[in-house]
Amino acid sequence: MAQTPQEPRLIAGQYAVDLARPMQGWGAGLHCFAARDVKSGREDAMALMVRRDAPPRAQAVTSLAAMPIDGILTPLAQGPALGPGGTQEWFVIAPAPPGRPVFGPHAGQAGPWHEQDLLAFVLRPVAHALERLQARHVTHRGIRPDNLFRARADEPVTLGCAWAAPSAFFQPAIFEPPYSAMCLPGGRGEGSIGDDVYALGVTLLVLATGRMPMAGLDDAEVVRRKLELGSFAALAGDERLSPAIGDLIRGMLAEDPDHRPPPVLLADPAAARARRVAARPPPRAQRPLEIGRASAVNLRTLAFAIAAQPEEGVRQLRSGAVDRWLRRSLGDSTLGGQLDELVRARVADMPAEDSTADAVLAVRAVAMLDSLAPVSWRGLSLFPDGLGPALAGAAGTEGERILAEMVAAEGTAAWAAMRPERCDPILLRVDAHQNRQMLRQRGPGGGVARLRYGLNPLLACRSPLLQGALVVRLGDLLPALEAGAGAVAAPEGLPMDGEVGAFLAARSDLPAGRELQRMAEATDPVQAAMVVLRLLVVLQQRQKLATLPNLAAWLGARLETQLEQWHNRSMRARLTEALAIQVKAGSLPGLLDLLDDEVAQRHDSDGAAEAARLVARIDSELAELAAGGPVRAASARNVGHELVLGVGMTALTLSLIGTLVM
Repeated sequence: MAQTPQEPRLIAGQYAVDLARPMQGWGAGLHCFAARDVKSGREDAMALMVRRDAPPRAQAVTSLAAMPIDGILTPLAQGPALGPGGTQEWFVIAPAPPGRPVFGPHAGQAGPWHEQDLLAFVLRPVAHALERLQARHVTHRGIRPDNLFRARADEPVTLGCAWAAPSAFFQPAIFEPPYSAMCLPGGRGEGSIGDDVYALGVTLLVLATGRMPMAGLDDAEVVRRKLELGSFAALAGDERLSPAIGDLIRGMLAEDPDHRPPPVLLADPAAARARRVAARPPPRAQRPLEIGRASAVNLRTLAFAIAAQPEEGVRQLRSGAVDRWLRRSLGDSTLGGQLDELVRARVADMPAEDSTADAVLAVRAVAMLDSLAPVSWRGLSLFPDGLGPALAGAAGTEGERILAEMVAAEGTAAWAAMRPERCDPILLRVDAHQNRQMLRQRGPGGGVARLRYGLNPLLACRSPLLQGALVVRLGDLLPALEAGAGAVAAPEGLPMDGEVGAFLAARSDLPAGRELQRMAEATDPVQAAMVVLRLLVVLQQRQKLATLPNLAAWLGARLETQLEQWHNRSMRARLTEALAIQVKAGSLPGLLDLLDDEVAQRHDSDGAAEAARLVARIDSELAELAAGGPVRAASARNVGHELVLGVGMTALTLSLIGTLVM
């Protein structure tokens, strides 16, 4: 029998979380606790508690747990366990750091690092670790000074965890390239090793100077300065760096990820310095273009302004102000003409008041102005592979509606078509179409919830029917529903809402979508309840759960009225008694056998039809008798009169004969 959601359990049957030993500052942004390997007795592990709105990186966790990498706190296992509040939480187990972070409030060392220490103990070991990650087709996306650890000053650093949350979810804007920093925290996508190189470059800058650049600025201002000045100029400013470190950091902070040195070169700093690609600063306009509250001075800041304020940006695109600014202030008549073609196509194809067409225009314009920029839809930015975590973080908010609108309009396909040299537009168009089809599914098994669970394999179910229980895997759904049903005195409705239905459709190989569509289309509440019963019966049988009394009582109460359809009174009485027995036993298959017995129902219907035919025949004969009575009475009277007359005539004749004889 499966464990209930309230029972403590070992993660992967091996690791126990010690809630009494929190490890503050070691969880890469997450709450973290000491963990023990009960099989070996070792206590050098830690458990990172996952946020329910920020699911772990499923593919990365699975890939790295199978083969750990030296120099990185790679995941060992994951699973549910009791959290600090007494409820179940999802944890990712990893080796404990060898020591304190190298920077920040929990740091074991303060002050700037020497050049040789940076090269020997930070750059080379991290470059080797990134090289191994790249061979696994996995990115880190959590490189920053407070996520680097070491035990002693003469040891190389160890990269901290970064897989218990979406990619770069906790990364401050200064450690991310501007095209990633402008995205929703959950929408930054897996990125590339080049993005890790960028974060490592900023980390080297912080350690070399001993302080955080652009401290006190919000993310939008950090992004704007990077786009306007270039990342190195915006971050380094007037800092005095050694030539070796300065050249390395400049190359690692190149705006184009293809221009950054790969990890294999970073392991040899001299080679990395020699490879640095000289990039010209972007052309700067003679005068800025004001878009709402933003001032655009080059193409990338113009794209950022339109992405952040799409309504104002589209208004200026359609008025021709952007075209004129590109031609007159930047001298780029070619790009101005291309943008003008986009605007003309939008005006010709769609009504002027079509806001979705305006949103698509903004997406295309941003991608044309800056091929590095993410998809930007009504002020929200993300990369296509960050859609799932973005939906998870936006669930139940206005952001969810905006993202769903983007999916319905296949905004990612429009974005990909504008930058074919940096992505696979055909693949992204197929993905966008599939996501749209999933979104268009109606009923409890479709819609935005179905898309959210389909794109997040480790996202917990959000249904209120679960009463706060953690359900990440399909096997935990029925026990949680059973416990939730027992927590309510008289549950209403059905043990299946949009969240449970979408979770079930995304996690199982059952034809749940089709069945849940039937549930949505059912006009009779009993029919809807029967659909739910059939689905839960399959789950109970597959998971070999012996008894579910609370769910059986819940569904039994909804289905009692179905017994009234039986015509045979004795059979109806026996079924009512049998239903109570199955409810008490908690057997959903037993309920289904009783209520969905087609043979017995056919016999009952046939018997009722035969009885109806007999009653109709009797009624017909009685009607005939009633209708034929007066006719037969008149005939009888006539016959009687004739008989009386005949008898009289006979008597008269006999009398005459007697007289003649005498």
